[in-house]
Amino acid sequence: MSGFESLRVLLADDNQHMRAIVTTVLAGVGVKNVRETRDGSEALGALREFPADLAIVDFQMFPLDGVEFTRLVRNAPDSKNPYLPIIMMTGHSERTRVMEARDAGVTEFVVKPLTAKAVLDRIQAVIYHPRPFVRTSTYFGPDRRRREDPAYAGQRRRVTDQMAPAARASGSSLAWDEA
Repeated sequence: MSGFESLRVLLADDNQHMRAIVTTVLAGVGVKNVRETRDGSEALGALREFPADLAIVDFQMFPLDGVEFTRLVRNAPDSKNPYLPIIMMTGHSERTRVMEARDAGVTEFVVKPLTAKAVLDRIQAVIYHPRPFVRTSTYFGPDRRRREDPAYAGQRRRVTDQMAPAARASGSSLAWDEA
């Protein structure tokens, strides 16, 4: 078994066929507890009674899409878990969509058509390699920096930028030094 037997997954997609595919993939790696919803609004309601460990949401749903769902999970005053790992699925991988999802606070991104490996890789990334969260006046979510770039020449404004790399890696929540 994969160790995912106790994982509680919230799945939001307006396409029943896609929900069935993802649920089958999840069952294949041992996930038994999946709550399916048809859109972001229904998913928000489900979070009130279903303490999900992970959400997998489609980008394009009506009336509430995956991006707005993510913004509400991250920023709504009554959010039950603003740190919830959120994996965004989409059939559209244009850079603007990826950036929109990233800027809303999505944790990982996977492009349709899905493969079991792609879904499993994203789940493993959010569980075994979680990124620290960052809070600024305009953003709350996982650190968008995925690696330390030694060639980066821009302004370093985070308090943790002054720390040693090992100390930075262990932080669970980062903040911008907005002085």
